[in-house]
Amino acid sequence: MLLSVVVVHYRTLATLPRCLDALAAETAGLASEVVVVDNDSRDGLLDWLARARPTARAIINPANVGYAKAVNQGLAATRGEVVLVMNPDVYLAPGALRTLIDSLRDHARTGLVAPELRNPDGTIEYSARSFPGPWTFLFNRYSLLTRLFPANPWSRRYLLSDWDRRAARAVDWVSGACMMIRRRAVQEAGGMDEGFFMFNEDVDWCRRLQQAGWQVVCEPLAKAVHDVGASRGRVAPKVIVERHRGMIRYFHKHHPSHPLLAALADGMIMVRAGLMLARNALLPRER
Repeated sequence: MLLSVVVVHYRTLATLPRCLDALAAETAGLASEVVVVDNDSRDGLLDWLARARPTARAIINPANVGYAKAVNQGLAATRGEVVLVMNPDVYLAPGALRTLIDSLRDHARTGLVAPELRNPDGTIEYSARSFPGPWTFLFNRYSLLTRLFPANPWSRRYLLSDWDRRAARAVDWVSGACMMIRRRAVQEAGGMDEGFFMFNEDVDWCRRLQQAGWQVVCEPLAKAVHDVGASRGRVAPKVIVERHRGMIRYFHKHHPSHPLLAALADGMIMVRAGLMLARNALLPRER
């Protein structure tokens, strides 16, 4: 089989139909399979799949096991030569799937390729980035300094915002919202690190792929829309805590340092988490 698709679902029936509709159009004529991994949503997913997408298979977890583990479950349950891993709030543009497949076929050392992600309003999401450093939390996509001073050199370097996006290029890492990986690369580098519940597992995976000798590529000729509307309102506090726990795990794993410096960095990260939790509590509830 050429292609497997793994979609990780958690209470996203509002966006999943459009995601699978776009996939159906893109996979027409391809030897492919679709597996939806559900993290204990209890939202009627099985009934909906039986009615609307009977060819898709489902893995139903009795608890929310996190994104990384759900992806690994999907990888283990499929057999395609290449695997498209995606969120249910991502919609492939026409031709994107074949462009990604062709990119892997044409470049033997590309282990993972991702489309250019766009926001619903057409703006670039900056989903392909440089590896994070100690001060990335000050200059990331959503940080105050990036919003106030978008042309500062640290944000531009991290977000690759100076790249003209006319041709594919090797990058440090790409968002796990939508990525296509060669199964042989998974076999050599391993699956996602399940120590990450959500967030930063994509950065870690891309780094380990490169350590195993594979390239990570962003292909701007393949486009997809990422509708992250749920992040505009209040989110579950666990999401914020796990994001920051993921930061700590990533830096301990890939940037080991003196225990005192590590403890100081961990403390700063958790202070940031506390500030975000306080801000989150003041936002309107998620729709």
